Amino acid sequence: MKKTYRIAVIPGDGIGPEVIAEGVKVLNKAAELDGSFQFDFTYFPWGCEYYLGHGKMMDDDGLEQLKDFDAIYLGAVGYPGVPDHISLWGLLLKIRKGFDQYVNLRPIKLLDGVRCPLNNVQSEQVDMLVIRENSEGEYAGAGEWLMKDSPQEVVLQTGVFSRKGTERIIRYAYELARKHGKTLTSISKGNALNYSMVFWDQVFDEVGKEYPDVKTSSYLVDAASMYFIKDPKRFEVVVASNLFGDILTDLGAAIAGGLGLAAGANINPERKYPSMFEPIHGSAPRHAGKQTANPLASVWSASQMLDFLGHSDWGNKLIKTMEELIVRGEVLTQDMGGTATTTEVGDEIVSLLDHSFAIK
Repeated sequence: MKKTYRIAVIPGDGIGPEVIAEGVKVLNKAAELDGSFQFDFTYFPWGCEYYLGHGKMMDDDGLEQLKDFDAIYLGAVGYPGVPDHISLWGLLLKIRKGFDQYVNLRPIKLLDGVRCPLNNVQSEQVDMLVIRENSEGEYAGAGEWLMKDSPQEVVLQTGVFSRKGTERIIRYAYELARKHGKTLTSISKGNALNYSMVFWDQVFDEVGKEYPDVKTSSYLVDAASMYFIKDPKRFEVVVASNLFGDILTDLGAAIAGGLGLAAGANINPERKYPSMFEPIHGSAPRHAGKQTANPLASVWSASQMLDFLGHSDWGNKLIKTMEELIVRGEVLTQDMGGTATTTEVGDEIVSLLDHSFAIK
């Protein structure tokens, strides 16, 4: 009997529906070719358009509706006319926090055939996994706005670093580095942030005593930013706080070919709640409806979903198929120097999977 995975799909805003449609197409093809599993997709109309019609980004009982799914597949959030803090806190962060998706996984890998903007950098020199704390830190939403609109106005934005939150993300990173025989680098700013980052550094060292086999480094975030550019090969597994991880992964995406190839996974490791998978390029509203959006980031996030569901063979197959597509260079969107539409790229991925399976 086939295993059925129930997937909640939130296409979202802008180019989200277009790229997610191609990811769904590829997931269905993988299931068809494998034969041992299948997907049951349920769509939710939440996002900025929903907000404009209902005054909220998702249903009041949205988390209750989502909690029994095996995974969530999110397209994009954000649209002109809806303030970013509303779209972010009303949907994406609500899901991340409500489902304790405290691990954000961002692969920074230069695929074969992709041009790196850095000089003399080969594909094997950019291959890292950034583990970003996803539930608290600088994005905890804690703070105060005092004496608003007065000359004495004061704004406080408070970073929250609990021992539980800090230790569990660092331990997750150590476990992953050990599992794959990789080095682990911690990103901090302890010289200036004399409470939060000193605490982070302390916990990193404490947990590290349980993993003497894992080779570690620790960099200040400004130095790490420099080395991402000058010497990316020194990074394999990287662990960082919410803010630093957010910024460094976008820098990493630029190194690895642009946001059209950037995917992310929001993981609840205990699997008490569903995890969420998303391309991270945003809604790009000026490209919406034009079929110019690159769907490869959504395919990459689909690969992450397959890894999470226990089908890492298929997850790897999607990455290899993307590389084959890029190396051939015949069916690529405009951002990668081609003329193909979003749908044509998705169709070509499916065709390459079919061909690969036929000659297996």
